[in-house]
Amino acid sequence: MQEPNVRRAKLADAETLAALGAATFTETFGHLYEPRDLAEFLAAAHSPAAARQALSDPRQALWLAEAEGRAVGYALAGPCGPPHPAVTSHCLELKRLYVLKPWQGAGLAARLMDEAMSWMSSAAPPAIFLGVWSENLRAQRFYARWGFQKVGEYEFVVGEARDLNFILRLPLLDGSSS
Repeated sequence: MQEPNVRRAKLADAETLAALGAATFTETFGHLYEPRDLAEFLAAAHSPAAARQALSDPRQALWLAEAEGRAVGYALAGPCGPPHPAVTSHCLELKRLYVLKPWQGAGLAARLMDEAMSWMSSAAPPAIFLGVWSENLRAQRFYARWGFQKVGEYEFVVGEARDLNFILRLPLLDGSSS
């Protein structure tokens, strides 16, 4: 396999990011949802318009991994959204980190994570959060290696489905553990 190139995504990448987001979400989670619910979720969360909005927002950053002439992974970071009492307007979130299955386990997720963490850390946030599906043990182990700790739970809604997601957080910069 060719070594993927990781770069900041541009507005011209919106269609590619939307297609990749839909493909990776479906590949990983599609089996959990009714087809109609999945289609509606993808149309809203992984549409070209949603990608353009994220790419146009100066508070967010996206990185795209490409190999063999196609997009194979991406990361999105920006303002924090998980419902947790420690979240402030200064906190940041790793919103998405998706890699196509053939590219998993080869270090690409770590490269994308490096880019996102560097960008988020440069803002000196009091905390960095992320949400992860409660049954995605592989992702939970990956995030634990980066120092993320479980601090809460919330429901991730896709149509009629309600999935339990864990809220993970890097320890606060002031050393607090709450």
